[in-house]
Amino acid sequence: MEVLIKRRNTGVTFDPDSRVAEARVWAPGKLSVKIEIPEKELIIPLNPREKGYWTFQSEKIAPGDHYHYILNDENRWPDPASVSQPDGVHGLSEAVDLSRYRWHDTSWMNHAMADYIIYELHSGTFTHEGTLMAIIDKLPYLESLGITAIEIMPVAQFPGSRNWGYDGVFPFAVQNSYGGYKALQQLTDACHQKGMAVILDVVYNHLGPEGNILGMYGPYFTDKYKTPWGKAINYDDSGCDGVRDFYIENALMWLRDFHVDALRLDAVHAIIDLGAKHFLAELSDMVSELEKFTGKNYYLIAECDLNDPKYIRSRNECGYGMNGQWIDEFHHALRITAGEKAGGYYSDFKGISHLAKSYQDAYVYDGIFSEHRNRTFGASASHLPSEKFVVFSQNHDQVGNRMMGERTSHLVSFEMQKLLAAAVLLSPYIPLLFMGEEWSASSPFLYFVSHTDKDLIEAVRKGRKEEFKEFYAKGEAPDPQSEETFIKSKIPWPEADKEPYSTMLEYYKALIDFRKKYRDFLTREKDLFKVYCNESDKIIRLSYHKNDGLLLCILNFSTSGKKLPDYTPDKKLTTLFNSAGPEWKGKYPLPAELKKGTSIKIPPESITIYTD
Repeated sequence: MEVLIKRRNTGVTFDPDSRVAEARVWAPGKLSVKIEIPEKELIIPLNPREKGYWTFQSEKIAPGDHYHYILNDENRWPDPASVSQPDGVHGLSEAVDLSRYRWHDTSWMNHAMADYIIYELHSGTFTHEGTLMAIIDKLPYLESLGITAIEIMPVAQFPGSRNWGYDGVFPFAVQNSYGGYKALQQLTDACHQKGMAVILDVVYNHLGPEGNILGMYGPYFTDKYKTPWGKAINYDDSGCDGVRDFYIENALMWLRDFHVDALRLDAVHAIIDLGAKHFLAELSDMVSELEKFTGKNYYLIAECDLNDPKYIRSRNECGYGMNGQWIDEFHHALRITAGEKAGGYYSDFKGISHLAKSYQDAYVYDGIFSEHRNRTFGASASHLPSEKFVVFSQNHDQVGNRMMGERTSHLVSFEMQKLLAAAVLLSPYIPLLFMGEEWSASSPFLYFVSHTDKDLIEAVRKGRKEEFKEFYAKGEAPDPQSEETFIKSKIPWPEADKEPYSTMLEYYKALIDFRKKYRDFLTREKDLFKVYCNESDKIIRLSYHKNDGLLLCILNFSTSGKKLPDYTPDKKLTTLFNSAGPEWKGKYPLPAELKKGTSIKIPPESITIYTD
């Protein structure tokens, strides 16, 4: 391994003692590599090293200098490991000394994953300003909501100023229009002072199409595999060692130099590696080494649609060592149960019976036949602890990949919104909220880009129309390139103080407080958690047991009130929560207590919670 644990070992860095500039770039097969600083009229040759690396040390380069590399005395390109691209993806790189930032979070320790309540946000649309610094001003709000971890959609430098972030082409550089690397350091520092962890979404399966210069330096890509988004990253083909080092360096930088607490790894099923040690396993091992060095805990959370538990099994159990994963199947079953039409990839989901299965087993398809895929799919993960799984009723994908970017608030009733929130927040899994859902924000979250290549712009427009034609294809899709599409996606903060939004916000706060109070109950441990499903009545009962205590959550997804024909309490129960009560603008108050043997009636589209 060429990776160093204690400090960054790629790009331009500065010796912590002498402040002498060091540069290291992987450019195998090149005849010469030089660094040029046009403002200083300075050109310095790099020295060739083993395995295709080139290095130099110089006192002539200072933090803030703008530079590029000259390959074979012909082509000038930015640094592939640049930490800052102040003029965008086509401009010069900036030499940066990340150690200059003075941190204020020395006492911070990461939360246990089981204590994560995640809030996913997009830096450009979460605030009016659309910057990382502006997010700091919203931290008191997130703190009052009860959030324990924010998840930031990708910030790696992308073309233009508007993008979801999954078109990044400089994995080490923080997007200039968001405020760059200094702003991300300050945001992470501020989050820790508010008791919130920071999860950064990173993309290690592809790069965007514009400004992608990695292939100019070496075999970063392979033709062996394909991805839906472009060329596959070379993790197991000829010359892959430098590629693997590059991305492991990237992960370690976010955790060590930006004090990020966890990484959300985008679509790891598209990281194809048939080598003896999978890239993710190697990454997990290196993060473990970093933990030993820093004394901190870090988490790797995968997005994976393979339903393969080896991704989240520990390294000791011959797994890849991811600490958790997103569970799309919980979302799909939940949405169908709430009335979503079963088209596209939703077609596999049967509604409430599959939701009950996901509550019990995490994966719905765990070795059973999938009609959508026309094959037996998945393996059981029921033996793994509940904190391995992240669930949600909406996220950037499930909102933004609708043609019109509709949030749940655009699709279901006020009462059903409350029920969906409770279904997530009172699950045994780690809950994730998508920005603005906590007050039923009226804004859509649309797909937007700001490319400069006209042919690429048209290709994106065409692809957008085709990609989800099975879903929600009503009318003309908003133009992804238009600034108006981006502006429409900004969170309308003033409405949070108005009804009915303010009631929904208080409802979310109450649910989060409830989850924290009863967190020890919310486990999927054997014999402590039972799921009962009544398909005809569209009712699920979740029974949590702890120290002879009971927490009974009854979810009614029907549009009518239902009596429970299969359950009467064998002892007196106290009503803890009723989403249909007048305090939440509902129409169905319930008695404070239920006597032994009483028939339970649950209001429509509601959750009722009892304890003994």
